[in-house]
Amino acid sequence: MSVQIHTTKEAKGTVVQLQGKVDATSAPSVEQALVGVIDQGEKKLVIDCASLDFISSAGLRSLLLAVKKMKAAGGGIALAALQPNVKEVFDISGFSALFTIHGSKADALK
Repeated sequence: MSVQIHTTKEAKGTVVQLQGKVDATSAPSVEQALVGVIDQGEKKLVIDCASLDFISSAGLRSLLLAVKKMKAAGGGIALAALQPNVKEVFDISGFSALFTIHGSKADALK
């Protein structure tokens, strides 16, 4: 697997840390982790991208499914600490408009 996923319950929401690469092989695992948190009733989800080196279109699709499911549940998903190359993918694809993006995990949890 090319991505490691760590989920942590914090006082103000749940943080899912993605480490490595999210591509066609690992995107289903990411989607499963995010949907799992949403299905448990969490309304505030922060995706910590500080250690995320790469995201493909399959990874973006997984995040899109999660954000749609979260909006339907009345919650929100924020992204934190995007690497410049990953942020560029979000900007070019137009995905930056779908997420609240913070410089750090701490800012996203405020």
